[in-house]
Amino acid sequence: MSSLDKIWYTRCPVPTASGLAHNQGWLKEEFQVAGLDIGILQDAGPELAKHHFDHQLLGLFREGGNVPALAARSAGAPTRLIGLTWIEEWQSILVRADSGITGAADLAGARVALPAWAETRAKSFPRAMALHGIKGALSQGGLTLDDVIFVEVAAQSSPSVGRDAGDRAFSWPGIAELARGEVDAVYAKGARAAEQAKEIGAVVAVDLDAHPDRRTRVNNGTPRPITVHERLLDEHPDLVVGFLAQTLRAADWAPGNLGRVREILAGETRSGTDAVTTAYRGDFHHSLHPDLSPERLELLRIQKDFLLIHGFLDADVDIDAWAAPEPLELARKRLDAQAGRNGLPGVTQTAEVVAR
Repeated sequence: MSSLDKIWYTRCPVPTASGLAHNQGWLKEEFQVAGLDIGILQDAGPELAKHHFDHQLLGLFREGGNVPALAARSAGAPTRLIGLTWIEEWQSILVRADSGITGAADLAGARVALPAWAETRAKSFPRAMALHGIKGALSQGGLTLDDVIFVEVAAQSSPSVGRDAGDRAFSWPGIAELARGEVDAVYAKGARAAEQAKEIGAVVAVDLDAHPDRRTRVNNGTPRPITVHERLLDEHPDLVVGFLAQTLRAADWAPGNLGRVREILAGETRSGTDAVTTAYRGDFHHSLHPDLSPERLELLRIQKDFLLIHGFLDADVDIDAWAAPEPLELARKRLDAQAGRNGLPGVTQTAEVVAR
């Protein structure tokens, strides 16, 4: 913590522009110019991997679930929010094919899997995900959390962080219990869960991504924050701008390279390409750009309020005070200037075209 001798990067096994930038070697190139190596927390031992959850590492860039990020901030971690992304990622309520549950209203009285508390609030993100995912599904059927029976199941708290995580070792909480008939419904999301659902013959009763109101699927990864240590931002703002510039560059690159994006995601999610295609549908690769728009900040505020009410935070978090928009603005200007010198549209123009 006393000095900056190395940059560290960590992300969750989901589509992120920063993950694409890492896989393309662009983050390494960016920090080499500053004379710094970059290490990947996913390849580190437990002493470093734990910082994915507490963010007590000076040189860390983290793009991951908002439950650990908000929990760390609420517990006093000196972090700043420098970007938010929103990627639809196959949020679903799974049931057995013979369950008779075919929609949200049918969940009344169902036994629903609820992952157990972990040793910390930050590591209890599977429980938070299931609880908020089920709440979103129930709301579509005019139901509340009081209308189902929660059954506590075991949860693997950190399947994607650290070299001891194990390749393809992650089992989605509640999938095994659903297969054994111990629960009637499971909240699941992402490529690996889609793959496991197919393996046990589970079917989708509620497709949360299909609902027109984004608020029904606010969860751990929607929106997904990019955070840094506040000292890194204060003392080395150029490094933060450089990280975001390469992230925006990767977001611009993705729309024209869907095949390569899916290859990278298969590795990131430890899933097959079919599961990646199922989980990340449509034009997801056109919308990887981070921003700190009022809409995304409000969606994060909805998540924060839910986590606070249900005991996942030590204290309230002031979202507006947490956000630091300047680095992202400077990163856009940097890329726009580079594009202008090359006679190409800048990242701002590209993002506007994608939005339309």
